[in-house]
Amino acid sequence: MGSIGSESNPLRVAIVGSGPSGFYATEALIKSDQKVEIDLIERLPAPFGLVRNGVAPDHPKLKQAIEVYKKIAQSPEFNFVGNVTVGEDIKAQELQETYHAVIYTCGAETDRKLGIPGEELNGSYTATEFVGWYNGHPDYRDRTFDLSHENAVVIGQGNVAADVARILAKSVDELKHTDIAQHALDVLAESKVRKIYVVGRRGPAQAKFASKELKEFLEIENCRPYIDPVELDLNTTSQREIDSKEGRGNKKNLEIFQKFAESEDTGKQRTCISTFLKSPIRLEGDRRLQKVVFEVNELSGEPFKQSAKGTGKTMEIECGILFRSIGYNGVPIPGVPFYERWGTIPNETGRITVEHGGNVLPGLYTAGWIKRGPSGIIGTNRACAVESVSAVLEDIDQFGSDKPGREGLYAVLDRNGVQYINYAQWEKVDAAEVAAGEPKGKPREKFTYCDEMLAAANS
Repeated sequence: MGSIGSESNPLRVAIVGSGPSGFYATEALIKSDQKVEIDLIERLPAPFGLVRNGVAPDHPKLKQAIEVYKKIAQSPEFNFVGNVTVGEDIKAQELQETYHAVIYTCGAETDRKLGIPGEELNGSYTATEFVGWYNGHPDYRDRTFDLSHENAVVIGQGNVAADVARILAKSVDELKHTDIAQHALDVLAESKVRKIYVVGRRGPAQAKFASKELKEFLEIENCRPYIDPVELDLNTTSQREIDSKEGRGNKKNLEIFQKFAESEDTGKQRTCISTFLKSPIRLEGDRRLQKVVFEVNELSGEPFKQSAKGTGKTMEIECGILFRSIGYNGVPIPGVPFYERWGTIPNETGRITVEHGGNVLPGLYTAGWIKRGPSGIIGTNRACAVESVSAVLEDIDQFGSDKPGREGLYAVLDRNGVQYINYAQWEKVDAAEVAAGEPKGKPREKFTYCDEMLAAANS
């Protein structure tokens, strides 16, 4: 048997998670000077992770990254293994015994909690649930969202919060030709929501929205974006932030917020109200959410390091539904180290460690949000994946030579009775979704249950 990475003994790598990081790690391995065999393992029958299930349906340009992933998938070194959950269908230890290297790229699948009384009331939800629901993610297909109330609250100042608010604000006519799931479109068509409050704990100068996304609120057909002009009065430190070179993005946001403040009430059906310097301290209601109580904040600290501190003053917003979008955490995989505090897999430049700051575990790597936390845009994951793959290639001489790779994986899955699919089968699912969307003028109509996808894959 030749050295690892040769024609007779390819570097056999399992990548767990088929989102952007998984595909970029695949790409980096293929472009290396080693002979490689890559199995991309995904717990759903559908690949592409956040790009398929997280990008808002009215942002089709952001989904163009899938075309890059499709090209990567045509490489002879690549193999997709869908509908396989690591930790259940195959143990992490079994994967490690089967491959020279295992790279975990499984993202950040759950939201951070507010940690306040009443958070579990009916009507209080995570942004992930809502986003997954309207994007047709099988995990959230059967969620129900009561949109019969006039007021909705979105907690957060980032792009996901903007997505949630925008989907609530738009008319069905603005959404019906996107790839939004039909079950979501049907519910949104009956929505009685009239006011959407987007609430941030810091000020308008610190909001993390992309200015392009923020500007879209000025273009929504039947929703007025609004800010009380008083909320745009900045403290001295925030003004210094806006005036600095580093604050150019925030300055653009402030200019758009100013347009919100100047927008006239022309009787549009809905209003999206941005409000700042407020932290929720409790949710109230009789068995279901009826009111959010906020503490009014003030900022203190150096430029770009200001923190929000409560003043003791409170205010309330009556509402029937709330979505929190205050960041994401990874979900632990049985048998893989996990750092609860950060919601990530502990690692050193992609090499998984036994604990935060601990010893490196040979042959185990990570990339993407589960490696570094939920930061950056889709493209940020490429550099992150390249760093991790570089670590794999540097360590190649340390790997045990005799690893069965794909054959060993299939042997375990077959023994456990797992119904897995390959990329050609996924392409059948893909074609069926596109065909189902055509009569509706949609790019696709997604299957929203795994058994539907598997049936299409095996047709």
